[in-house]
Amino acid sequence: MTSRQPTVKPWGGRFSAATDSFVETFTESVSFDRRLYRHDIMGSIAHVRMLAKVGVIAAAECDQIVAGLEGIEGDIEAGKFEWKTALEDVHMNIETALVERIGEVGKKLHTGRSRNDQVATDLRLYLRDETATLRARVIEVMQALVNLADQEAATIMPGFTHMQAAQPVTFGHHMLAWYEMLRRDFDRLNECRRRIDVMPLGSAALAGTVYPIDREYAAGLLGFAEISRNSLDAVSDRDFVIEFCAVAALIMMHLSRFSEELILWISPRFGFIDIDDAFCTGSSIMPQKKNPDVPELVRGKSARVFGDLLAGLTLMKAQPLAYNRDNQEDKEILFDALDTVKAALMAYAGLIPAIAVKPEAMRQATLQGYTTATDLADYLAKKGLAFRDAHAVVGAAVQYAIRHGKDLAGLELEELRRFSDRIDADVFPCLEPAGSVKARDHVGGTAPARVRQAVKQAREELSRLCV
Repeated sequence: MTSRQPTVKPWGGRFSAATDSFVETFTESVSFDRRLYRHDIMGSIAHVRMLAKVGVIAAAECDQIVAGLEGIEGDIEAGKFEWKTALEDVHMNIETALVERIGEVGKKLHTGRSRNDQVATDLRLYLRDETATLRARVIEVMQALVNLADQEAATIMPGFTHMQAAQPVTFGHHMLAWYEMLRRDFDRLNECRRRIDVMPLGSAALAGTVYPIDREYAAGLLGFAEISRNSLDAVSDRDFVIEFCAVAALIMMHLSRFSEELILWISPRFGFIDIDDAFCTGSSIMPQKKNPDVPELVRGKSARVFGDLLAGLTLMKAQPLAYNRDNQEDKEILFDALDTVKAALMAYAGLIPAIAVKPEAMRQATLQGYTTATDLADYLAKKGLAFRDAHAVVGAAVQYAIRHGKDLAGLELEELRRFSDRIDADVFPCLEPAGSVKARDHVGGTAPARVRQAVKQAREELSRLCV
């Protein structure tokens, strides 16, 4: 390792030797935490205004500091600010620039505050704003799903269990299943945001401060719903980061499942849908290929967010109270999870309207696999046969149909009556996919009328969520 001349650092008074150049690079975080600059300045302005309110600094000093910070923010946004790795992080870069700009009074900014409660406050402010943005992205995808569900409320497709054709459903009903998943994700984001919205500022390094601070006043300036109740916990808590990563992981898991279905459905083996060329790519060698790269990448990127969640849990699992430098690693985890899930949601908000449904291909697939067999069993049960006995009767009928290469609806009445004399001519509507879905006319069912009703309810719900 090499030595070098000392760089003046706000914490450097106790040190007589310069930070090694490798260590300086190894320990810096400004390369990624600079994205917190707006929230760092916001927190600093609230802190200094609180200090002036309680008389720790003079009002004129407060005004100088606030004006200096606002000038720095303007420089950053104009691309005129020089970020220095030697100053480690966003906080010391801004504070050092403040002193250079307004002189000695700038050194009073950090009175009664530590980087420990400062960074925790910045992260919470940042993530509070980003979760609001993310909720809007989730709503966009939910709206796209509702629109598609409305358009295809009566389009019949096979529903699957174990990836085997099971029973007829409508495509609209299927889309609303994805809506329900994202609705839960939206609720989880709200719950997560509620726990993010707690202000740690005032906890200082770990024990609080000797100054007569007014934490409630600072919280009001920053719009926090509440303030932290324990200074040790406040500076070391990263539950909110991990919880956000968990919510992001669930969103990505849902989008990954959706991706898997789209990838299957666009393949010639299924042929249920097509996706606009704008959301697909080709092959470098096979000119006929149209690859569903957007769904594939979303499916692949889910692994990143799962990894971010595990990294956050592992980061915290052995940390004693209070703050440890390990926590510098929380930001890249958080930023990666956030950036990835935002991009995936934006992709799907555009992709869903680009889906073209192929009703005939889905109808033909529904006629394969004896998807109305359960309807026949239910028909017999309504005729007084115990369901288990009806199940066995229909199983034998399916075996017969397989041997003769027919669908159940393609059997003659005399053939069906071989298996039960309770079967009459009124059985045939039950054996058609359209009759099967229409019969499931209850809340949560796949009947087209219920799908349209669910679409109406979803639109009303979305109008409330958007307020």
